[in-house]
Amino acid sequence: MTFHIPVLLNKSVDLLVENQNGIYFDATAGFGGHTNEILKKLSNQGKVIATDKDFFAFTYCQDKFKHDKRYSIYNTSFVDIDSISKIEFIEHYDGILADLGVSSYQLDSTESGFTFRDDTALDLRMNKKQELTAEDVVNNFSEDEISNILLKYGEEKNAKKIARKIIELRNKERISKSSQLKALIEKITPQKFVIKTLTRVFLALRLYVNNELDELKAFLDKAVTHLKSNGRIVVLTYHSLEDRIVKEKFKYESLKCICPPGTPVCICSKKQRLKLIGKTITPTASEKKENRRSRSAKLRFAEKV
Repeated sequence: MTFHIPVLLNKSVDLLVENQNGIYFDATAGFGGHTNEILKKLSNQGKVIATDKDFFAFTYCQDKFKHDKRYSIYNTSFVDIDSISKIEFIEHYDGILADLGVSSYQLDSTESGFTFRDDTALDLRMNKKQELTAEDVVNNFSEDEISNILLKYGEEKNAKKIARKIIELRNKERISKSSQLKALIEKITPQKFVIKTLTRVFLALRLYVNNELDELKAFLDKAVTHLKSNGRIVVLTYHSLEDRIVKEKFKYESLKCICPPGTPVCICSKKQRLKLIGKTITPTASEKKENRRSRSAKLRFAEKV
């Protein structure tokens, strides 16, 4: 069974792996698509350390690679790269890969609670052990808090109107199903904008519930620290907010000085940590046709100085 089709698989792995005896960190293991290709390129001395917050993906990869001694996986966020590296006695990696977003399995599975296409529990947690759910947000947060979440994380221009309608609905009944939120949005949104609005609203709730953007910022900083000199960091993004974070981080780490223009002598003590080695890559027309979820993907990569 195919749970997920990895985006830009060969391109991302080719950019990542330059040392067949190296140690690599797969920050978002998913169902092992990228990991499998990385392992193919490694010798018996190579190693892959992986993480995934989703318990189903974690157990799937545990079983898939159980006979490969070069592989270890942890059921946690990639932001825990520091503690994982200590457990594995690894200080630096030859390459670090992060394929952001959610898998096709999570988007399609009713049990995962990520889809608005089917009637499912309003969940949106990647780690089902965490307490906060999307149901908690829409039923317990204030109107202003909900509006701010939809605006900040979903860039939804009708955030205030949607938040107000959520409050009106929850005063009548608890909002526990995706179908309730979907029906609410369909009532107040012109038909041609319904799917895009639903996508933005559910994305905003998902990003907030899983603290994805803050975790990404923290992870990128740690990842650069844990890279070896000449090691590569490769990141796949799927929407503008996370892509902006990656783009700005890479640009900042590639600068040698951040003093204001005209400063006669550098006083910022800024050190360049990354070197930008190529332009952003997007899927080909054929890949977009074969895998519609690759359409918004952007692959950014850089090398440790």
